[in-house]
Amino acid sequence: MKKLFLLFCLCAGLNASSQISKVEPPNWWVGFENSSLQIMIHGKNIGSAIPQLNYPGVTIKKVHTADSPNYLFIDLRISDAAKPGTMDLKFNYPEGSSAVYPYELKKRTKPGKDYVGFDNSDAIYLITPDRFANGDKSNDVDTSLNEKKIDREDDYGRHGGDIRGMIDHLDYIDNMGFTAIWSSPLLINDMKSSSYHGYAMTDFYRVDPRFGTFEEYKELVEKAEERGIKIIMDQVANHIGLEHWWMKDLPFKDWINYQERFEKKQDLIFSNHRRTVNQDLYASEADKKELSNGWFVETMPDLNQKNPFMATYLIQNSIWWVEALGLSGIRQDTYPYPDMEFMSEWAGAIMKEYPNFNIVGEEWSSNPLLIRYWQEGVDNGYDSNLRSTMDFAMQSNIVRGLNEESGWETGLQRLYDGLANDFAYASPKDIMIFPDNHDMSRIYTQLNEDLPNTKMALSYILTLPRIVQLYYGTEILMDDSAKPGDHGLIRTEFPGGWEDSESNAFTGEGLRAEQKEMQDFLKTLLNYRKKSSAIIEGSTKHFTPVNDVYLISRAKGEETVVLILNKNEKPVKLDLSRFKELGLEGKELKNVNTGEKIQWNISLELPARGPYFLTTKMN
Repeated sequence: MKKLFLLFCLCAGLNASSQISKVEPPNWWVGFENSSLQIMIHGKNIGSAIPQLNYPGVTIKKVHTADSPNYLFIDLRISDAAKPGTMDLKFNYPEGSSAVYPYELKKRTKPGKDYVGFDNSDAIYLITPDRFANGDKSNDVDTSLNEKKIDREDDYGRHGGDIRGMIDHLDYIDNMGFTAIWSSPLLINDMKSSSYHGYAMTDFYRVDPRFGTFEEYKELVEKAEERGIKIIMDQVANHIGLEHWWMKDLPFKDWINYQERFEKKQDLIFSNHRRTVNQDLYASEADKKELSNGWFVETMPDLNQKNPFMATYLIQNSIWWVEALGLSGIRQDTYPYPDMEFMSEWAGAIMKEYPNFNIVGEEWSSNPLLIRYWQEGVDNGYDSNLRSTMDFAMQSNIVRGLNEESGWETGLQRLYDGLANDFAYASPKDIMIFPDNHDMSRIYTQLNEDLPNTKMALSYILTLPRIVQLYYGTEILMDDSAKPGDHGLIRTEFPGGWEDSESNAFTGEGLRAEQKEMQDFLKTLLNYRKKSSAIIEGSTKHFTPVNDVYLISRAKGEETVVLILNKNEKPVKLDLSRFKELGLEGKELKNVNTGEKIQWNISLELPARGPYFLTTKMN
């Protein structure tokens, strides 16, 4: 009889334990600045259970039930006395059964101050992993997921690129001169179609198995670090994918925005995308609500960061990934769309734990005032805690200026005027500049497939006091000219990333002459830049463009870098007397790309349209 009773108790405990389907975060660490941790438990009727914990240094502060009976939120305090180990969370159910869940507290691998983020010394390589390289064909298809096939003929289908493909080509990235990698999201997107891009996450703690495993993600970070390459994680706090596991059992009635409309199958309300309402002194509450609460698209439910449990969940998730992987940065998608007070809290919580870390927020605006608003250190009544924003304004000026005829405010003057706006920024060097990205036409297409203009754009970007980001394939003139702006075409396969690729950009085999020329051109400049104290730390001086020639210089100590952009179709004799204040008279300079040496005296011959990247550094 006693044995039967024990067997009954054991079975009851196992049954209760099996009811727990999710525990998030799945583990935590001791030694954070913030001693609080909120654990979300999901399981059938878990809300009726009473949790108990007996672990030195850890106490339960409060227990919260949700609107759904299948959730429980437990607030813990992890004191300085807590040691790494496994603590047993016990759940006692009303009917007398109980369950024990082992929850691990890990030791941190290094202090938070030792996490060093990306900065203006870095040139970041942006990769859409599904389209970069297929390093492991065995993970191409996962029949347990909604999108069950590879279709490389479909620009919006999965092509098979993965984490292993990035690991396999770290040497290429390193040799090109890149010092950081920003990969589009690698978390699972179990969507029915277009799951390749990664921005419709269906589980915040799971790597998409078609990209690889958590262990491979960790391997990418570690092997990149061995080469001095930082890894930046692309995160999304604004929305999830419609197939997220939450959507089958939402914890609260306000977990997502317009939740009641969704549950009643009423017409959804979409974002007005009018991001200026965040700063507009006269904006209506209706417009503000429509921006931040409206769904991005119908397949991406909009998260309600005003719900305190959602806010804590998102903050802890970001910190979990930084700590678990050893990241060097976060890129936050659609930065102005979530609740702006939450975004300040989110960035502040991360920077408190990792004071030397960095986060860049996407604010797609050609208005410098909006870019300025989101950067930390600007006295505007809002503390963003955000060190870096994206310079869409300068990107637009570069493209327009190179494409159009010159005038009083046009042509190269747009580049000059764009840089002249730097007085508005709290820290210009912490802003991220780029020629293109995964959401806009390739720079070669934007510049009408003009090679000299493309070289000028890239030379200028690499010279500016900025953090630099380049999209994979820019170095070989990848384009979307057949359908400009088409996302599937923008994110096309990198040559050499598949066994049947017609050419191979990793080896140079089969590249057209102009592709190889651009690759060599960029490789030379990138490798020069990463060792240049003038570009990374130096002062900046530029001269207003005259006769379609624009000069900008960077200088520190004995090193001066001079970039001359020449839009003239015919050779130009440039009078150097105007640039006397640079202190270069009589000095020898070297053309970084050609190796040619010149004397800086009375004049300089510019034989062709294009960039001239000169340096006083001879080795």
